Amino acid sequence: MSDTSETPKWEYFVTPLLLHNEAQILNNWGAKGWELVQIIEGPAGGNVAYLKRKA
Repeated sequence: MSDTSETPKWEYFVTPLLLHNEAQILNNWGAKGWELVQIIEGPAGGNVAYLKRKA
């Protein structure tokens, strides 16, 4: 039995999160269809957000 459904294609975006503006930054990207995947500490310090959306 073969699966005829197509595998979703994703595009990804990485953005720094400014400490005083995290929610506004994430809300702006969310309004454009981006979904938050994770937030980690960046190599130079500070938080970095990884986002995805269907391509």
